[in-house]
Amino acid sequence: MLKKKKILIISYYWPPAGGPGVQRWLKFVKYLPDFNIEPHVYIPENPTYPLIDEKLVKEVSDKAVIIKQPIFEPYGLASVFSKNKTKKISSGIIPNQKKQSFVEKAMLWIRGNVFIPDARVFWVKPSVKFLKQYLQKHQIDTIITTGPPHSLHLIGLQLKKELDITWLADFRDPWTTIGYHKQLKLSSWAAKKHKNLEKEVMNTCDRLLVTSPTTKTEFETITSKPIEVITNGYDVEKVIKKPLDEKFTLAHIGSFLSARNPRILWKALKELTKENPDFKKQFQLKLIGAVSAEVLQALKEFKLEKYVNHLGYLPHDEAIIEQRSSQVLLLIEIDSEETKCIIPGKLFEYMVSERPIIAIGPENADLAQIIKETNTGTFFKYDELEALKAQILKCFEQFQQNNLKVYPVGLQQYSRKSLTEKLAKLLITNH
Repeated sequence: MLKKKKILIISYYWPPAGGPGVQRWLKFVKYLPDFNIEPHVYIPENPTYPLIDEKLVKEVSDKAVIIKQPIFEPYGLASVFSKNKTKKISSGIIPNQKKQSFVEKAMLWIRGNVFIPDARVFWVKPSVKFLKQYLQKHQIDTIITTGPPHSLHLIGLQLKKELDITWLADFRDPWTTIGYHKQLKLSSWAAKKHKNLEKEVMNTCDRLLVTSPTTKTEFETITSKPIEVITNGYDVEKVIKKPLDEKFTLAHIGSFLSARNPRILWKALKELTKENPDFKKQFQLKLIGAVSAEVLQALKEFKLEKYVNHLGYLPHDEAIIEQRSSQVLLLIEIDSEETKCIIPGKLFEYMVSERPIIAIGPENADLAQIIKETNTGTFFKYDELEALKAQILKCFEQFQQNNLKVYPVGLQQYSRKSLTEKLAKLLITNH
């Protein structure tokens, strides 16, 4: 029998953490043993997770070796000032610049200028010390670091310098070009340090993994190392089947950040409730996950608050049930050059839910291409109000006729098992 290949994955997010950052490696780890690879997963023992989903613990593969080491995180100190604000900032909900309090401004400045690349930087040194011995003892010669937090790539960088190992750096999101990076109030010194570290990581690792074609193109200007696109995907989930909502529900699953506030959508919905009495009677906006104050304010401004059913954060399995019982699924991406590369993990879960997707985002967004190729919905730019309105109305009319369906094609390539097979081939050929 072929000898198992051992690899070490260094990740900050791991069950019981909730939110999208967990799913990618949780699923890779689930399927890697099917391809004769034994995953060892290194995670913090006492992390500060903004979202908790205890049910995900049951999904951890029993074939994985989990190693935990303590971490010191300054978020603990910051929460003395304001636990709620710290939690929001650590989960990526950055308040609108004009509305930031002094504490929020100070926390953002410290986050960007003192903790470089991020607040998990204190975990680098002790992790390198511990992992050097661990890798040698267990004869592991391949490591993967996954960020954000990008501090974890610095663990990989140091281990690569000190040991004869193969290192893959996985970027679930870009580093210095991600939307919120600019909001960290960086000094020119700090901005340069982020850039230098990014460049060093990308030019020292053996291979980069990215989640979208646009990120690959962007990284090719920084490094000549091989870059592989392995998107996120969907897993085959056995969930309780709930009948479709009786109302015409437009559902958004996941954090609704301030910058994602789609005024074009609110305008379209407001006009439809005014112009169409049936729509007014049947329509409901279903929100699952954290919703920023700016979004709630906009809904009020457009007089849509009475149509809102805000269910708050739900565990992953419950969110999937709600998603599959919704009439239409909303996918909103920030309208900017930097977000063209963002393909939210939930897109793939949306695609297999057999519900039509209405997506709004920047021109030439990578996600638009996937939606089009798989025939799972429609995509609109932020200036396509009339087209967006017409599509919502078309879906509503199909809903009235009990005929609102999608007919997807080619989804198999995005299954977590297919994607893990792609990763496994890389790990074996990289050896």
